[in-house]
Amino acid sequence: MYQIGGTAYVYFVYGMYHQFNVVTNIEGIPHAILIRGLEPVEGVEVMRERRQEHSGRTLTNGPGKLCMALGIDRRLDGADLLGESVWIEEGRTVSPRSIACGPRIGIDYAQEWVEKPWRFWIRDNPYVSK
Repeated sequence: MYQIGGTAYVYFVYGMYHQFNVVTNIEGIPHAILIRGLEPVEGVEVMRERRQEHSGRTLTNGPGKLCMALGIDRRLDGADLLGESVWIEEGRTVSPRSIACGPRIGIDYAQEWVEKPWRFWIRDNPYVSK
């Protein structure tokens, strides 16, 4: 997380799930965005194989599920997101009105930061993690 922006930060949690983050600041400042879900648009059959036949919205609607479906693990930690292994590319345009925000989830330990509206998602998208 302390790497330069545009770097993948992948960690292992609960002894069973990988979490994929995008580092977003200058080197040495720990800012990153946890990618909690995605809407699959290609490679769905490979994702279903990796997720053992899960399909529909449950294929990638959580950070651990998304990593399993995409084959993301610690080997990609530190990868350049403009590189060949893992990358972020332009997709469809989303209007600002379609973007919702609210408190993050699963961070009860974060005290005064629990209620901060630092979670963003596309309204009514079935692939948003709950």
